[in-house]
Formats: sequence, C-alpha cells, structure tokens
Amino acid sequence: MKHATTMAAALGLAVTLAGLPALAQDEFGSKELIEAAEKEGQLTYYTANFAEVEQEVIKAFNKRFPKIKVSMVRAPGGQLITRIKTEAAAGKLAADVVDHSDRGLMKDIENLFQDYTPPNAADYRPDAMVSPKFWPGVTLGWAIAYNTALVKNAPKTWMDLTKPEYKDKQIGQVVGPSGGTTWTRIMFERQVLGEDYWKKQAALGISLFPSGAPTSDSLVRGEISIAPLLYNIIYTKIVEGAPAEAIFAPEGVPIIPYADGITKTAKNPNAAKLFMNWRLSKEGQAFAITKLGNITSLKEPPAYPKGWDPKVIKVWVPDFAQFEKLRDPWLEEWNKTYGYRQ
Repeated sequence: MKHATTMAAALGLAVTLAGLPALAQDEFGSKELIEAAEKEGQLTYYTANFAEVEQEVIKAFNKRFPKIKVSMVRAPGGQLITRIKTEAAAGKLAADVVDHSDRGLMKDIENLFQDYTPPNAADYRPDAMVSPKFWPGVTLGWAIAYNTALVKNAPKTWMDLTKPEYKDKQIGQVVGPSGGTTWTRIMFERQVLGEDYWKKQAALGISLFPSGAPTSDSLVRGEISIAPLLYNIIYTKIVEGAPAEAIFAPEGVPIIPYADGITKTAKNPNAAKLFMNWRLSKEGQAFAITKLGNITSLKEPPAYPKGWDPKVIKVWVPDFAQFEKLRDPWLEEWNKTYGYRQ
C-alpha cells in the first residue's frame, strides 16, 4: 500500500489520527457533544457495505475516539431494509446509525430518521443528497480496470470500450440489474456516452458477471482483460500486488453517494452524531479515499485516488428523479441488448 501510505503521510493523517487537539474539536463537534458521546460509550451501526471495509472504518474512528465502542450489524441491502422496517414496526429498532448504498430505499423510510446536519454540511455537493436527513459518508466511483500482463494498449476513455480490438470476451462487466451501483453506470453510459453505446459494446461479445467481486477475480486471473469496476473493489487487489491497474476516464466518473442517517430511536444519539461527524469530516473522507479506494461527495476533496487529475476528471451524479423513473425500462432494454436473462 505504498501509494496510499504516501498520500496519507502527505496529508498529515499520521499526525491528525494520533490524538484530539483542541483546535480539531469543531471539526467533529462541540466539546459538550464529545463528552456526551464518550459518556454513552457505544453505538450500534447497521451497514449494507462490506463488513471488512467497515471494520477498517471503525478502527480508524477508534484511533480518534477510543472510548466509544461500535457494534456493527452487516446485511445485504434489501435484507437490511427489511430488518429496519420489521424492528421499527415492533418498536425495537436497535440501530443508532444506518449506512446504505441505495438512496431510494432509504428515502422510502425517511420517517424513521431524525434531523441531522454535520459541522461541514456546506462542503458537500447538493446533488449527492436525497434528503436533509441522509448524508454520503460513503461514496463509490466507477473506473476502468485492466490486466497489466495482458493489455498492452490500455483503454484511456469509456468510448475505448467499444473498440473492435477488444472483442471476443476480452471485456467483462457486471450485469445491469445487479443493483443500484451498476444501474448508475448503465444510466451514465446511456446519458453521457450515447444511446448507441450499449449496442456498440455488446457487439464485441462481453463476458457478464453477477457482481464486482467475481469480475475483479476474473480480471486478475486473466480470464478477461478489461472491466468497468467500482474502484474500491479493484483497489485492494492493486495494492496487494495483483497484475492490475485502473484509470478514471475523462468523460466522467459515475459516483454512488450512500445515504447514512441517525434513527429517531437512537439510544446513543450523541455517539451516533460524533461517528457521523467524523466520517463526514475531511479526516474521515481522506481515510476512505487513501485507505479504502473510495471517492468523496465533498466539493473540494481532501485527497485524490491514484491517477486522478482534478483538472481533467469530473464526477457524474445521476439525477435522482430520473434514477428512479428510468431504471426499469432502461434495464429491460439493456438486458435485451446484451442478451442477458435474469
């Protein structure tokens, strides 16, 4: 993880994570909030993200606030929403904080969450928000990954993934209907790259995968050469020394802002606010970028992933109303174009 460590050092994270200087308190909350949070001493955290990733987040939070124990409950997106609804209906919602990748599903249960605003609220992109109660503690982004041992003429743009030279299943990708993250990429392709982009690419003969993990594994094994992947998925393999690299294309980086919120029934509301404040702070976001391969929804990122030129690379956020309205008809068309049957 040499490049991640170097970036972190450049930002001074090693210093800022070591303790809690008085000047930093306003970044995470008032002295009174921190004292109240430490008195509660715990919080329960529900997440749809990968458990291994969130364990790293909790460790980083505890370097800053060691007196607060975070109990994590992890479940896949749909199952987590069902659990929240079931517990809430029974008056037994145990979560203090919920972290979810599908902003639409969270919007549907908005009434279960309390009003919350982080200290740096003005620093966040308005188009990453679907409700003033939810904030993008996690933001993922799409990159183009390739096997460095196999690809001599690496793609540099999204449109390169329609070149005939990459035909015969050299390109692999996650199927459109796999979830909200992939639907974001599909929507970006249609709206930004053109209505004929799918047709051009499908004609090359594309290997289809159910999710990002097997896609990245296949890329590293050399079964496919190139794949659009969420950067955080391929990032871990790159830093572990796999024969892979990833680029951010100039046409845009589709991002997926999560929806994180504090429940109305939170038993540890101060600890919940402090956890959210830290995660949304520049320190928390810099950690997510440099250590986890995330992107950020901050207007001015505190760090950039390897190879990201802010003068050239721009993020693309889907219009939320269109995101919900176009999903079913466009995915049906995508399935037909790529010959995918659910």
